[in-house]
Amino acid sequence: MTLVKLLAVAAALGGAMLIGSGLSAQAGYTVTLAQVGRNVVATGSGTIDLTGLSSAGPGLSGARIFPDGAEIITGPGSEGLLRSDLYTGYTGPTSFGSGGEAAPNSGGSGDIVGIGMFGIDLVVPSGYASGSPLSDTVTYINQAFTSLGVIPGTYVWTWGSGASDDTFTLQIGPAVAVPEPASLTLLGAGLGWLGLLRRGAQRRSPLPGSSMSG
Repeated sequence: MTLVKLLAVAAALGGAMLIGSGLSAQAGYTVTLAQVGRNVVATGSGTIDLTGLSSAGPGLSGARIFPDGAEIITGPGSEGLLRSDLYTGYTGPTSFGSGGEAAPNSGGSGDIVGIGMFGIDLVVPSGYASGSPLSDTVTYINQAFTSLGVIPGTYVWTWGSGASDDTFTLQIGPAVAVPEPASLTLLGAGLGWLGLLRRGAQRRSPLPGSSMSG
């Protein structure tokens, strides 16, 4: 068996083990906060599964950030508040900095989406269908992480369980890739199988110059 075939077999085994492990591939909704020149840009994308949440009724929402209250809402906002649906029932950080409430000084675009303080008011567009794709962006002009009072890092809110578990992630600044323990275990298992297959192939290969008889 050639090395290419061995790698293909190992990859297939690793994929099968990943599927069988029950690890969730759901990405949830992610907001990235990045310093772009003299501005701070918030960009959100993903989906939200409402199954594990409880409705808190309709509301009016606009883009804003409140680090000390663990609140960030992205999308339109500087022109006025938009009709939205509010949900509760998640857990997560109670702050991502010491900054007070601030509104963007640019228009923003896309869907109105956000997470509110103290475990209440996850914000989605009015009439949002659970699991539908969402995306938005908003810019804080002439602002920096320090002036907004945010602390770089990864902040994750969670809700639901089993097939309906979901997350809202706020990434402030560059993400630091840290392999999950389960991923390392699967990678090690795949490499182990690759080694066994290679040794088996070597034992079956005839020595140079030898002949094989039926």
